Amino acid sequence: MRHLISILVENEAGALSRIAGLFSARGYNIESLTVAPTEDASMSRMTIVTSGSDDVVEQITKQLNKLIDVVKVVDLSEAEHIERELMLIKVRAGQKEREDMKRMADIFRGRIIDVTDNTYTIELTGDGRKLDAFIQALDQGTIIETVRTGTSGIGRGNRVLRV
Repeated sequence: MRHLISILVENEAGALSRIAGLFSARGYNIESLTVAPTEDASMSRMTIVTSGSDDVVEQITKQLNKLIDVVKVVDLSEAEHIERELMLIKVRAGQKEREDMKRMADIFRGRIIDVTDNTYTIELTGDGRKLDAFIQALDQGTIIETVRTGTSGIGRGNRVLRV
């Protein structure tokens, strides 16, 4: 089962390395990882997507809580949450393809953020399934380059990750 683990950590050198090391040492895979400072500059928030049974994720959570830099751990997958990912995709867009690419970007609510004579760079946000669907909808020969951020998530309503 896929789990979205949100971790509040002290914004200190080596915190990311220790957390990634915990996953690696125990043979747990990190499917995606995002990290950024919070509104409190002394804290960072990590969002880790991993797969495993509820028992495995419970074990991960317990081990994360033992790390000195970790302030709080929440499995967002346990309750309603919102998740988003950002993708930048560079596609071939010569004179013949331009209208089709623009239409496809509009259908998926993407934005064309860079235009050259032969390419468009399109920005899309949404859950992973939406971004995957966009890639599948394109002719694979038109894709030049793809960059994705990984998932960021937040609990719905009054559910917050805070000290």
